[in-house]
Amino acid sequence: MQKVAPWLTLDGDPYPAVVDGRVQWIVDGFTTSPNYPNAQNTTLGQATTDSLTARTQSVTALANERVNYLRNSVKATVDAYDGTVKLYAWDASDPVLRTWMKVFPGTVQPLSAMSADLMQHVRYPEDLFKVQRALLGQYHVTDPTSFYSGDDFWKVPDDPTQTGAATDQPPYFLTLQMPGQKTSSFSLTSTFIPAGNNSRNVLTAFVAVDSDAGTAAGRKADGYGKIRVLQAPRNAVVSGPGQVQNNFNSNTTVSSALNLLRQGNSKVESGNLLTLPVGGGLLYVQPVYVRGSGSGGSTSYPLLQKVLVSLRRPDRLRRHPRPGARPGVRG
Repeated sequence: MQKVAPWLTLDGDPYPAVVDGRVQWIVDGFTTSPNYPNAQNTTLGQATTDSLTARTQSVTALANERVNYLRNSVKATVDAYDGTVKLYAWDASDPVLRTWMKVFPGTVQPLSAMSADLMQHVRYPEDLFKVQRALLGQYHVTDPTSFYSGDDFWKVPDDPTQTGAATDQPPYFLTLQMPGQKTSSFSLTSTFIPAGNNSRNVLTAFVAVDSDAGTAAGRKADGYGKIRVLQAPRNAVVSGPGQVQNNFNSNTTVSSALNLLRQGNSKVESGNLLTLPVGGGLLYVQPVYVRGSGSGGSTSYPLLQKVLVSLRRPDRLRRHPRPGARPGVRG
């Protein structure tokens, strides 16, 4: 991809899918610029680094580049068998993409050339969502006094399942039904806690973006890219991911059950701490795996043994007054 289209910034999590009987790697491509007028600058590397990019090489953060224009203008595929690369103009209205298409004519196909089978596998790009959530932490504030004082800013919580250096909790793809939705949808989700070094690890908001891009008929899904925000009331105390993880770790019933699983030098591993809107509150769910001991213990498959669940129900979670907004760098 970098050889074929060096003018694109590529999402750090390419994913494979079986498309028309062949394995295709699907890659999101972004057009970027640091020179869009009156737009907030952000550093891509800082915004897209999280605990997942810190501990694996299969998912990477974007380069440490400052931009104020970021647009998911291209969806691309790389054939896993022969390496054939195809580029599709996902956002043909992007003037930056149109300019590059004039420079390299014939390299980007129109969206109509994308098969219906491929369209059903396309999803919302993680790196774009990471940049948007970083900016949403400030730009959800509409009152000028609150904005310049910064007392109502949000931030992404640290991943409570990881020890050592603090890194952001990654966003998670989940199929869920947000308040106001008639049916469940494939979504990319994240949580927020108050910003500031001395802030408590309480949850202030939950955000989800509709991520199922295509339909079986080969068209863009109507709700694709719509961001929905659930905001906790100011006077409510809703435990954030860090507090929930601490509660799991300190609970005597949980500790006793996990100690039994550790017998025989078996290793207990905590899975991702997921957050779901359920019954007017937020449901935290965390799987617990056990990896066997012995000579092959380090390479044995972890087996699911327990699921930890915690329901946090404030008086009422409310939708953000600006539902459907697409926060982010300009464009």
